[in-house]
Amino acid sequence: MSNLQVDVRLVMFLISLPIFFLSLGIHEYAHAYSAYKLGDDTAKKAGRLTLNPFKHIDLIGTVLMPIAAYASGFALIGWAKPVPVNPDAFANKRLGDGIVSFIGPFSNLSFALMLFTSILVFPSSAVFEFSNSTITTHDILWYGVFLNVFLGFFNLLPIPPLDGVHILHSIFYNQYTKKYANVGFIGSFLLLIFIYSPLWKYFISVINSVMNLFISISNSLL
Repeated sequence: MSNLQVDVRLVMFLISLPIFFLSLGIHEYAHAYSAYKLGDDTAKKAGRLTLNPFKHIDLIGTVLMPIAAYASGFALIGWAKPVPVNPDAFANKRLGDGIVSFIGPFSNLSFALMLFTSILVFPSSAVFEFSNSTITTHDILWYGVFLNVFLGFFNLLPIPPLDGVHILHSIFYNQYTKKYANVGFIGSFLLLIFIYSPLWKYFISVINSVMNLFISISNSLL
């Protein structure tokens, strides 16, 4: 019986990978496209103006993190290699950097809404059936909704190197926010401190509240 549970987890993990890679690709493509439309072709020259997820792979965030998530039983999450952006190429450096930074999380939240709409519109059907459980199309779509809600709100956090810190700098445009946005590897440590601090549970509660809202709406309509 325990072996069967492992098999179900493995199958769910594998069939969730396409949405995982697509979600990361959408996020980075949104950055690259918005930057290009605002006058910066750095990402295009680097071959990053594409939805192809393999162009955005980050060894830790796109390969090792998903494996660690599966091994620990946690939800499949991760990140992609950041798209190179040159704010000096924008006509309005402050506004351009803010827009490009915001478009990434916004693309994930938009994709979450699209996947949720698919749940409401299309009936669920079995993808894999086991003796004591079934994986359905709605299971996969719900994972996609969760992942993109998580990615959207997570990247809005004003902690380096996340998109939120650039949005913060665009709103409060001064030397202090500029230095904060460019702290380098220190930002990664700040992010880890946040993740393992009591504040993390409040962030997760926001994600859970949004997911509960989606579930409540689906239960009332389906």
